[in-house]
Amino acid sequence: MANNNQQRSLASSLFLVGCLFFIFGFTTWLNGTLIPFLKTACELNDTQAYLVTSATFLSYLFMALPASGILRKTGFKNGMSLGLLIMAVGTIVFIPAAQHRNYSYFLTGLFIQGLGVTILQTAVNPYVTILGPAESAARRISFMGAAHKLAGITIPLIIGGALLHNIDGINKQIQGATDAASKTALLNELSLRIINPYIILTVVLVIVALLVKLSPLPEMHEEIANPDIEQTATTTPSIFHHPYLFLGALTIFVYVGAEVIAGDSIINYGKYWNIPMDSAKYFTSITLGCMLAGYALGIMLMPKIISQENALKVCAILGIALSIGVLMTSGITSVILVASLGFANAIMWPAIWPLSLKGLGKFTKLGSAILIMGVVGGGIIPPLYGKLSDMMNNHTAYIILIPCYLFILFFAAKGNRIGYKEPVKG
Repeated sequence: MANNNQQRSLASSLFLVGCLFFIFGFTTWLNGTLIPFLKTACELNDTQAYLVTSATFLSYLFMALPASGILRKTGFKNGMSLGLLIMAVGTIVFIPAAQHRNYSYFLTGLFIQGLGVTILQTAVNPYVTILGPAESAARRISFMGAAHKLAGITIPLIIGGALLHNIDGINKQIQGATDAASKTALLNELSLRIINPYIILTVVLVIVALLVKLSPLPEMHEEIANPDIEQTATTTPSIFHHPYLFLGALTIFVYVGAEVIAGDSIINYGKYWNIPMDSAKYFTSITLGCMLAGYALGIMLMPKIISQENALKVCAILGIALSIGVLMTSGITSVILVASLGFANAIMWPAIWPLSLKGLGKFTKLGSAILIMGVVGGGIIPPLYGKLSDMMNNHTAYIILIPCYLFILFFAAKGNRIGYKEPVKG
């Protein structure tokens, strides 16, 4: 009976955490819709438009270590609730941003949302890792990743349809406007489309924050949650004795950058090949659908059939092959290959995370914060892609993906074992 109660408690905890992954997945993958929307509404070039990802992901760099300190004071559950409330502050900033059609305000709102997501991510990722056996951590994170990507699939259906509806026709009207006042009126009308969706999103975030606060979600202490962690907790005097952790953070950096490019650039890439925006606005969903399929496969295969390490190797090699395919093809074929990168990217996060946190013991929360800092790659690599797009074109710019996947392959093959010592079983 006790085991049944424990299993039910674990299942309910994982379900609630899965809901949190869905929520911050929803806000994160909105960027794929926001980039073409704000590019038109705020009259931006590609380099400027991809600052949307910078505003979202740079917050990870600034907030990850403070988030670790916050969680030490609040605990995991209260930290999750706090992260959701901070996200709500960021979403409400979109209202004055839309009213004034001010790109700086939009970026500020995105940065604040990112601060909240950073706290949430710093809490929920190690929570899932230690909430059960270490050898199945990647499988549990895969379930969470599936919820995250499912949110990304629904975005074009819910918000993308509202923001990007007939945007090609609006662009033609803007270009054909005979005076500045008419053009400004069209742009203002487009900008105001974003207000109602973000009011709803703000309300949802506040409600979920309260539900988490009042929930029976158990508090976890990573030093004692896993036997291996407990036994290694006193054997390493400094986190710098774990170089594989820092290589893992660099791997997160390039992986997130590659993942964000595949998801957030594909709508503009479709437009580059003259695919109508009313069709292209669904391409992010296709990318996320490929990721969801990859997560499903990962859940079935890891760790019983294929190890986390070997799965990461396979995905890195597939990412390299697909990136080369994107560069060697054109039109809808090339677009489909970009979407297929979602499949290659799918189980990278759930594989990198446990490979980087293994054996950290008392340094697990700090290690989690350092890994979260690596997420800043999503705010640096996509704008570099945008700059390359302005310098060359949207197609050739995808060459930036190849070195990213090569580094991931290095971490999978060798980097995750540099400095790692097997725990002594006592």
